[in-house]
Amino acid sequence: HHQQQTTTTTTTTTLTKQQKRLAQIRAEGGPLSFNTKYGALNPYAIYYGIVSISLGLVWFVALVLAQLFYKVTGERLDKRRRLPVFLSHCWGTALMALTGCFPKIENKEILKDFHKSGRKAMFVSNHNSWMDIPFLGYTIGWHNYKFVAKKELEKVPILGKAIKVAKNVLIDRTNRRSQLLTLKQGMRWLDDGVNLCTFPEGTRSRSNRLMPFKNGAFKMAHKAGKPVLPISICNANDVMPSYWMFPYRPAGGGVCKVVVHKPVESEGRTEEELADLVRERIVEGLPDGQRPLTSSS
Repeated sequence: HHQQQTTTTTTTTTLTKQQKRLAQIRAEGGPLSFNTKYGALNPYAIYYGIVSISLGLVWFVALVLAQLFYKVTGERLDKRRRLPVFLSHCWGTALMALTGCFPKIENKEILKDFHKSGRKAMFVSNHNSWMDIPFLGYTIGWHNYKFVAKKELEKVPILGKAIKVAKNVLIDRTNRRSQLLTLKQGMRWLDDGVNLCTFPEGTRSRSNRLMPFKNGAFKMAHKAGKPVLPISICNANDVMPSYWMFPYRPAGGGVCKVVVHKPVESEGRTEEELADLVRERIVEGLPDGQRPLTSSS
């Protein structure tokens, strides 16, 4: 009899947990919001999803054609894989235009001057939402760049294809040897005149606050002697928290902003100094709710 009682209490706690989540989802996305196994949805999120997937299918076909082009030409043309990056940029720009999701960019002139100088950098940013990916691409603009990302992203439909065709740098966390190859590949891109971008936290922050950095990102830039350009992405989580399948409201109209900081030179600094300074800049640009609770972490 006692056993039965405990079972009922567990069910009620799960229930209240689900009810709490639903209440939170409705508070964020309005009365028409509902939860699914894959994340929450509301009418805007559904619209966003339809646009994203429809454009995604066009993007996918274009990527397959690009892949075919590389096969036919024996990979002799477009060695820097500029075309797939351009296609991905078209997809992201069209998606943000049709869904009202362009973030506000602060200090855009820093980037303009940097691109004009012809130098290349490692762009690093905080990460707490899927929206960070299109936001970062939009901020960098119509230039060639490669993401340094975890290998698991290869499995994401369409995005995985884009990652492979554009020869982005993929990190296999379980394999030490592959990490060294990844390091070399990243440095090679920087030396070949291609920008890199990465989220040094290594994964999305669930708490919304900036997590400790993994040092791989800084190693690439430091060893290649290239500057690191810090970027703070603000409030992406107020548009698409981790438990939503798609964003529940537009990011435009000043809801989300991206703060660009001056590049930090790796020359004349240790790798650790470089990482600390970049982290400091990113924290400076973040709203209070996204800053780490202690300065040390």
